[in-house]
Amino acid sequence: QLQLVESGGGLVQPGGSLRLSCAASGFTLDYYVIGWFRQAPGKEREGVSCISRSGGSTNYADSVKGRFTISRDNAKNMVYLQMNSLKPEDTAVYYCAATEGPIVVVPTGGTSPDEYDYWGQGTQVTVSS
Repeated sequence: QLQLVESGGGLVQPGGSLRLSCAASGFTLDYYVIGWFRQAPGKEREGVSCISRSGGSTNYADSVKGRFTISRDNAKNMVYLQMNSLKPEDTAVYYCAATEGPIVVVPTGGTSPDEYDYWGQGTQVTVSS
C-alpha cells in the first residue's frame, strides 16, 4: 500500500523556520518525482516546490524562492521542505505528492496537482505572532 505521511508542521512566529518531512512507505521513492503543495482556507491548492527523482533538479514558486529548500534522501525514502523566513501568508495545509510521470522539473514541471497520483494527508503550518 503506497502511503505518504507529512510531519513537522506547527505554529511559528513570522521570521521563524520549520522543516517539513514526507515519509514514503509501500514503495521506493527513487522512481518518483515529488512535489510539495499547500492550500490555505478558501484558496486553491498551489504548487510550492518540486524535486526530480535524483534530486538534481528543483523548482520553486516565486513566492517561496530564496526562503524554502526542497531536498530528498532516497536511501531513507524521505523528502524534506526547509522553510525559513516564514510569513503569515505561508499559513496553509502542506501536502507532499508523488508521481511516476515523465515530468521535466526544470523550469516549471510538476507544479500542477493534476500531475500527481499519490498524496499525503497534509500537515498544518501556521505563521502568526
